[in-house]
Amino acid sequence: MKTSLVTLITLFASAAAFTPSKSASSKVLDATKAEILSEPDTTEFGSIWDPLGLSELGSDETLAWFRHSEAKHGRVAMAAFVGWWAVGAGLRFPGELAHGLTFESIPSKGLEAWDAVPGWGKAQLLLFAGLIEFHDELFFSRRGTHYMRGGTPGKNMVPGLFDPFSLSKNKSEATLAKGRASELKNGRLAMIGFMGLYAAATIEGSVPLQPPC
Repeated sequence: MKTSLVTLITLFASAAAFTPSKSASSKVLDATKAEILSEPDTTEFGSIWDPLGLSELGSDETLAWFRHSEAKHGRVAMAAFVGWWAVGAGLRFPGELAHGLTFESIPSKGLEAWDAVPGWGKAQLLLFAGLIEFHDELFFSRRGTHYMRGGTPGKNMVPGLFDPFSLSKNKSEATLAKGRASELKNGRLAMIGFMGLYAAATIEGSVPLQPPC
């Protein structure tokens, strides 16, 4: 059951369920590739941070898919890290998670807390994640330029989900670009942090100075 948590995180942040065909011009895709590689700003390393040369794999559409997937995984990792911390800190919702199971009774260790969630509860989480994926692709296809056809990778198209209060509505493109770069960097850090939590919970002594969590 412990591996179910990893499965959930992977599915929640999985890349698009539908792969569009190559219908955009190379000019549009080349511009998109240049924009993708320019964010986030990693000049502190002296160049683009790509030690394995992954940006050279596949086509321009592949790179757009990589970046969109990275943004999604980063967001889920940030949420997962905060959730793991909140459970460990003893924070609980009031009421019941399921009939006869109160939030207060949920264990404080991350994987034990996940194991305590009933199977139907896990199924609801997976269903909710699938609906977000489906509608994200649906709205990308009908209301904007797809991220694999020159659109913005990482942009969530489900209305009201990513920015319910329209805080980014009147911001300049420079401000939005800075926000995207910060989000990607924080997402990368969160993915490393979550992997550290999982390692500490499953392999004793794998993370120095970190007790089992």
